[in-house]
Amino acid sequence: MKTYPIPMVPGPVKVPQRVLQAYLTDYGAADLEPEFLSLYNQTEADLKQIMGTQHSVVIMTGEGMLALWAALKNFMKPGERLLCLGTGVFGYGIGDMARSLGIQVKTVGLPYNQTLHNWDEIESAIADFRPKMITAVHCETPSGTLNPIAPLGKLKERYEVPLLYVDAVASLGGAPVESDAWHVDLMLGGSQKALSVPPAMSFFTVSPAAWEIAKQVNYAGYDALLPFETAPQTGYFPYTPYWQGLAALREGTQMLLEEGLPASFARHQRLAEMTRQRLVEMGYSLFPAPEAVPSPTVTAVQVPEGVEWADFDRKLRERGLVVGGSYGPLAGKVFRLGHMGSQADPDLLEQALAVLKAVR
Repeated sequence: MKTYPIPMVPGPVKVPQRVLQAYLTDYGAADLEPEFLSLYNQTEADLKQIMGTQHSVVIMTGEGMLALWAALKNFMKPGERLLCLGTGVFGYGIGDMARSLGIQVKTVGLPYNQTLHNWDEIESAIADFRPKMITAVHCETPSGTLNPIAPLGKLKERYEVPLLYVDAVASLGGAPVESDAWHVDLMLGGSQKALSVPPAMSFFTVSPAAWEIAKQVNYAGYDALLPFETAPQTGYFPYTPYWQGLAALREGTQMLLEEGLPASFARHQRLAEMTRQRLVEMGYSLFPAPEAVPSPTVTAVQVPEGVEWADFDRKLRERGLVVGGSYGPLAGKVFRLGHMGSQADPDLLEQALAVLKAVR
């Protein structure tokens, strides 16, 4: 397979050598060695800092979608009510996932180039529908937008909604995430975005109230939550843990914490603003609406008018740059630059922007 010297796909991102090195150790059996349990607890402690929580963080083997499914199956039964807030492919997609499980779903949606701002409409839906769970996406990577979550948490508390579920896979590490302050019960993350780790691990916060609901639901499956309530103390995990994957995740969390969360957030924001400004100066049109909140981890750009995406993508690849296309109704119309994690690098972005200028 051909690799490209200017990787700007919005995940999985370029993996630093320090993280790759973790895969080269021939660890023993995780269920027999106390070092694995120590590593798990250290990684959970790191994730608590990054996710802004004092509550449990469950770490599972599998990429980010595992967390999205697990946080539905473990807490919702068929027929129960879920309010889905959609502003993009993943936001609406979570509603579709819930429907496939027999959950009763009501959707409050906005166009893909918008971010949550319709708080009166959302409040009315909560008051009328009385959901057990509200779902939202923090960073919609296909749209390059960042939804505000704090106002949603306040509504969740005001109306005593049992569960707030937020997909933060593409924002975590590149933008502030405050699970407890935002009253989020289930904040979902994955390893392959701003943490700069291969797509092997997923994780999510679990509030005390969420643990109690999980016990009532009592879901059984590969992605079952309940075995993880005691596993960090006993070392008894429900399946063979992926030691190399966890070690790589720990390297990713450590690199982020060594830089410092405020410094990482500032780096991502600075480079995102520079990228958007330069693209507009070149004559490109950004996809998010002017009033929407753009993401600090990914920029979504409209494919130039009269240009076929396949031809445009080919020209970029010929010059060593690989970017992300988009999905659903945005397929062929929008491309994305993933300035997240290891790719939030000024030299790499300068190279990418030079190619985009050359093909414009």
